Parts: sequence; structure tokens; C-alpha cells
Amino acid sequence: MLYRVNLIKFFFPIDDNLYRIREAEALKNVWRVFLLLLLLSIAVYTWMAGLGLGSQPVSETATALGGLQYEVTKFWFVLGRMSFAVLFALLVLFIPSLIFYWLTGIPYKKLLVMQQIVLFVMLVERVLWIPLAVFWGLDWHVSPWSFGIIASYFTEKTWIIYFCGAISLFQFWIIWFQARFISFLADGSRRLIWTVVIILHILYWGLAAALAVADIYLLGGWFG
Repeated sequence: MLYRVNLIKFFFPIDDNLYRIREAEALKNVWRVFLLLLLLSIAVYTWMAGLGLGSQPVSETATALGGLQYEVTKFWFVLGRMSFAVLFALLVLFIPSLIFYWLTGIPYKKLLVMQQIVLFVMLVERVLWIPLAVFWGLDWHVSPWSFGIIASYFTEKTWIIYFCGAISLFQFWIIWFQARFISFLADGSRRLIWTVVIILHILYWGLAAALAVADIYLLGGWFG
């Protein structure tokens, strides 16, 4: 049985596609979809950089730099965001797939399809946040579907706010989807699968918070 990967059609319905992936002897379009997601990631983060999202340390140097030098600085900022987009996409696609492959024995290529759906949903979340940032000035960690705004009422510690901000309704869906996908294709304990998936996401939220904090200091040091 041949399964053709299609990001949009995968959601209609999900269980039918999970069954077809489980029974599939070969997968088609995996690397084409991979390339598409890589380009989409670059496009989204380039768009964000072009709008100036996250570029406060760069903007603060505008008065101190000449026109040409400031444009060069913005160019390097955009280039850095594009590089981050590539790294982000590769990590989301390949690292969790490898971990779940070691733990479950599910064919790696099928797990890669799972992570392609995950990356697609994460990019959708990011795109939906962009208008909120542009028109209402909301940072990603205080978006309406994240828990960062709630955390900001209880603490002023930046890392905790970023950590809670990385937890969103989209992330809850991803946790459910990954647990559902792996349970459908593997014979292991569902409780163990849910535990592993949740632990990996906690680690991801911690890493996202740490990178967000580090990004402030790196940009400030590099462009300040």
C-alpha cells in the first residue's frame, strides 16, 4: 500500500490517515513535503524579521548608526532569522522522530510524517500570532492561546513567563496528536507513550524559554 503525504488532507479525517500510514508499505512525497516546510519556515521567519518582530535591540541602534550601516545591520538580523528558521525546522522534524524511533521501533519515515504535521501546526500558530504582534503589540509569550499572560500576573521572572508562554492550546493539540499517532502505530503502553510525549514537551518548553532569554542578550550584545 502506498501512502501519499498531503499536509492539508491529513486532517480530514485524521484517524483514516493514521490507519493508512500504519498499513502503508511505502510513503510518497515525504521529502517534497520536507522541502516545502523548510521553505515555509524560512518564509515565515523572514516575514517576521521584515516586520521588525523581535528586532528591538536593532531598532534601538538606529539613531547611533548611519543609514547604510543601519540597513546592513537589519540585513544581518534578517539573515540570522532565516538561519534560525532552518535550524528550527530541522530540529523539530528530525530529533523527536529519532527519539520516538529509538523508543517504539516505528519506521523512522512514518515518524517523520508525524513531525511534519507538528511543524506545520507550529507554523500556523506563528502566522496567527503575527497580526496580534503587528496591530496590538502582543509578544509571542502573551498571545491569547498561551499561558504566558497568566504567568505574568503571578511572577516577574522572565524565564518562567517565557516557559508558560511556550505552553499553548496548539501545544496541547500537538501532544494529543503525537500520543495518538504513536499509540496507533505502536503496541506499547499508552500511559508510557503519553508520559514520554509530555516529558519531551516540557523539555522543549524549557529550551524555548532559555533560547528566548538568551536571544535578548545575544541581540543586545551583537547589535548594541
